[in-house]
Amino acid sequence: MLPITIDGVSFSYTPEAPVLTDVSLQFKAGATAVIGQNGAGKTTLMKLLNGLLKPVTGSVRIGAIDTREHPTSAIARHVGLVFQNPDDQIFKHRVKDEVEFGPLNIGKSAAQAQELALTALERVGLRAKVDENPYDLSYAERKQICVASILAMDTRVVVFDEPTISQDAVGVRRMGEIVRGLADEGKTVISIVHDMNFVAEYFDWVVVMANGRVLQTGSPEAVFQNKMTLALAHVEAPAMGKLSTAMGMSNFSLTVESFVAEFAAEFVTELQDFQNKLRGDRGEMKL
Repeated sequence: MLPITIDGVSFSYTPEAPVLTDVSLQFKAGATAVIGQNGAGKTTLMKLLNGLLKPVTGSVRIGAIDTREHPTSAIARHVGLVFQNPDDQIFKHRVKDEVEFGPLNIGKSAAQAQELALTALERVGLRAKVDENPYDLSYAERKQICVASILAMDTRVVVFDEPTISQDAVGVRRMGEIVRGLADEGKTVISIVHDMNFVAEYFDWVVVMANGRVLQTGSPEAVFQNKMTLALAHVEAPAMGKLSTAMGMSNFSLTVESFVAEFAAEFVTELQDFQNKLRGDRGEMKL
């Protein structure tokens, strides 16, 4: 585990327009989703985590490493960042070369880099396209190449900026399985997400941001039941949460599986109550 500590961080690209204001957070092993509307400061925060940007005030520490005191190349050994737009990340003309670049750049041998690259490409479903030009592939596949490039580096912290962008249902599920797999390996996974159903299904913890500040941190259950937080952040609860609330169910459901289980349990309880009442009514009629 490699903990990340953000302490009193403020950042602005120009002095008159702050992007982040006094942000303090801690990230540990597991999967954390960062949510909020566009312009909340989420992408800037992600770039601070791997040293692409440096805080104006405050500090970002990756374990004992203060990002202000180390170049991005050194931090990249510990923190892998998948950009939102794959075309900002890809620069090689062959998929295999693109995915091998990261491992080679952090000192892996050619044989090690190839093994890591092929394993990562298998994980994202692109093993058969190792010799393709990335720009002959779809946007969604280029996003998968970027994910594979970071997986191949085997960093202890993995940061995603919108991993499900342009993915179909199969791609979304594969990205979710990657997030969960990394978290189960004891890695720290941090991801900007706009799909609240994806958050509910695959993440352990949620950070809610608005206007460059942190509004709330907590479990998905706690965050998605806080109507004020959701309103301020301009995000909605996942579909199953809204449905379970609309139906007046006792417990707030996040996923289809939990909704079905809860609905079945409540249905059985209500059926038993109805049957007991019916028996009681019949008994009173006999008397």
